[in-house]
Amino acid sequence: MNKQINSIIRQISDVHNGLIWAGTSYDKRLSQLKENKLFVRPLPSVHSIAEIIAHVISWRKDTILKLKTGRGELTDDQPENWRSNDELKSIGWKKLREEDNSTLSELFELLQDKDDTFLNELYYDPEFGGNFPYSFVLEGMLHHDIYHLGQIGLVIKLLKE
Repeated sequence: MNKQINSIIRQISDVHNGLIWAGTSYDKRLSQLKENKLFVRPLPSVHSIAEIIAHVISWRKDTILKLKTGRGELTDDQPENWRSNDELKSIGWKKLREEDNSTLSELFELLQDKDDTFLNELYYDPEFGGNFPYSFVLEGMLHHDIYHLGQIGLVIKLLKE
C-alpha cells in the first residue's frame, strides 16, 4: 500500500503546479514575473527568486541522492546551498526552470514504486549527523518548499514597490 507516499507526491505536486488552499503555486507565482526581475535582490540581505529556486533545487537533488543511496551530501554551509546570482545568470532562467521541473519529475518517479513501509526505512543525513526515516526528509522537503514559496511571495511584493 502506498497511501502516504501518494499523499506526499500529491502535496508536493500541488505546491509546485496545482491548486493549494494556502495560496498560489510555484508555477502560477513565477509566471507573474518577467525574467529580468528573477535575478534581482530587492534588498541586499534578501535572496533573489532565482537564488531561492536554485536553493530549493539543491535540496531536492540531495533528497533524490538520499532516496537512491541512503545518504545525503548537502549541508547548510556548502556553496551549492545558496548559489550566487552571477552563477545563476550564466546558467539562465530557462535552464534553471528545466532543472526544477526535471528534478521534481525524478523525485516522483523514484517515489511511485515505493510502498508506505519505505517511509520508515533509514537514511543518513549529514546536516543532522544521524540516521532518520525517509518520512523525515520527504515531509521536511514539503515544509521547505512551502516556506520558500511564501518567501517568493514576499520578494515579489518587494520587487513591485
